[in-house]
Amino acid sequence: MIVEERIYRIKSGRMARYLQLVREEGLAIQQPILGNLIGYFTTEIGPLNQVVHMWGYSDFEDRMRRRKMLADNPQWQEFIPRLTENIENLENRLLLPTDFSPMK
Repeated sequence: MIVEERIYRIKSGRMARYLQLVREEGLAIQQPILGNLIGYFTTEIGPLNQVVHMWGYSDFEDRMRRRKMLADNPQWQEFIPRLTENIENLENRLLLPTDFSPMK
């Protein structure tokens, strides 16, 4: 298993709008395609105005296939401009479990 960690810095004053869009529309498009949502978080200490969400995939090829399906989805293509207008910066990491990790 690999975990994709996506960190978005949300524009000042836009967090409520961003979360509303994800809650009411985004997850309904993403989750059937991407599958394993591990969690969706906001920051309280450290860098503020950040959203961190994590998705699990069986391997890199699974991740690439699912992300392409999402990118090609007409609903997602229509939705994403409204979401990204709230994002200032984004970072993406793929996390690989160690041999002693509970998530392998």
